[in-house]
Amino acid sequence: MQKLLHLQTIEDYRKYYAQKYCKKPIITFDGIPVYFSKSKFDHAFFESSRRDKNKDQFSLTRAKRIDWIEATLTNPKANLYQGWDKKRKRYDPRWRVNVIYEDYVVVLQIRIKKSGFLKAEFRTAYVADNSIDKIRKFPEWKKELLI
Repeated sequence: MQKLLHLQTIEDYRKYYAQKYCKKPIITFDGIPVYFSKSKFDHAFFESSRRDKNKDQFSLTRAKRIDWIEATLTNPKANLYQGWDKKRKRYDPRWRVNVIYEDYVVVLQIRIKKSGFLKAEFRTAYVADNSIDKIRKFPEWKKELLI
């Protein structure tokens, strides 16, 4: 079980995220570099208070698990699923959902570089307590689906 991180303020979590994740990519257990943008902090660590698209409430539940992002991405025992494309209403291997710790998910957008190698961008991470059973039924994610 991963430990929770307890910091004082939202700004402390924001600085920690920038320092830990935005300076250099995290390499997944299967060799994909994952790039983090400072602009993704709000999307990853805020939630909607009204279950709409407006993320207006800081989530301590998410923030305390900030170290779980790297732990999930680097764990070779992680379960990998294809993401769901809401617009096209289908599974999409360009989205990878990583699950290893309880019902915690890390979502990546995968791209193919001109060289043919894969790279990923961090999109979000959260406790999927209401949707983890559904996620675990998604098709398995495999590199071969992209190459």
